[in-house]
Amino acid sequence: MIVVSAPTGQIGSQLVRQLLDRGRRVRVIARDVTRLDRALREQVEAVEGSHDDPVVLDRALPGADALFWLVPPNPHAPSAEEHYLRFARAGTAAIARHRVGHVVGVSSAGHGWPKPAGLLSAAFAMDAELAKSGAAYRALSMPFYLENLLGQLDAIRGQGAFYLTCAGHLPLATVATRDIAGAAAELLTDLSWTGQEDVPVFGPDRLTPDGMAEVISQELGRPVAYRRTTVEDFAAMLRSRGATDQAITDLTEMFAAQDEGIYDADWARAKPVATDFRTWCRQVLVPAANTRES
Repeated sequence: MIVVSAPTGQIGSQLVRQLLDRGRRVRVIARDVTRLDRALREQVEAVEGSHDDPVVLDRALPGADALFWLVPPNPHAPSAEEHYLRFARAGTAAIARHRVGHVVGVSSAGHGWPKPAGLLSAAFAMDAELAKSGAAYRALSMPFYLENLLGQLDAIRGQGAFYLTCAGHLPLATVATRDIAGAAAELLTDLSWTGQEDVPVFGPDRLTPDGMAEVISQELGRPVAYRRTTVEDFAAMLRSRGATDQAITDLTEMFAAQDEGIYDADWARAKPVATDFRTWCRQVLVPAANTRES
C-alpha cells in the first residue's frame, strides 16, 4: 500500500494516476475527498482530513509500505518554517508509530545553502525533521516549477510579458510537475533503496528567461517578453496586498537565494528528466492560454 498526501494538487494528482497505471494499491489523504477526480476516487482508498493531524495519519498509515509527503502551501501561515515543521513533526511521529519503511518528500534543491532562503529553508527543515522518523527517506529536490508560469497567463495575454526577479540573461533551472510525479512514482514502486538522501530533479533545458520568452512567443504565435522585477518591488506589491512581514521575508529570501545560485550545485549533478520547455509550452501552457481566452 502506498499512501499519497495532497492528491488533488498538481504533483499528487499526476502521481496517483501513475501509481494506479502501474497496478499499485493507493490510499490518499485529502482535505476534501470530493475534489478528487471521480475516476480516481473509485480506484483508491481515501482518508479525509489534513496530514498535519495525528488522528488522520493514524487512519491513513496502518499497513502502508511507503508514503508520499508534500506540505500544501499556506500563504497565511505566520511562518513558512513553522508551517512546514508542524506537518513534519506530526508526520515523523506517525511514520515511526506505524513503522512506514519508505518516505518520498517534495523539497527544494539547494540543501546545504549557507544563508537564509525563506520558503526553501523551511523545506530543508522539514527534510531534517522527517529524517528523524527512521524510515528510508528521499527528498525530491527541485528548482523553479514550470507550472508557476500558469499564474501569469493574464500578464502573458494582456501585457505580452511574464515577470520574475532573476536576471534575464542567466540560465534558470526549471522542472515540470509531471516529471516530479514521475520521479516519485519510480521511487515508490521500487523500494529497494535505503538510507536518507536528497535527489535533484531538474528539466533538460538551460534556457534563460529571455530564451523562455522566445519559445513562448513561438508557441503562442505572438510576441511575449521577459521583464525582470526587483525583489524590493515584489515585496512592495506583497505589502500592498496585506502580506505579513514574515511572509514577505519568506518569499524575498527565497528569490534572493535563487538569484544568488542556490540551485547551481544540484543542477550540476542532476540527471535531467524528460520534459523540455518547448514541449511543456506546447502541451500545457498553450492549451491553458487558449482555454483562458475562450
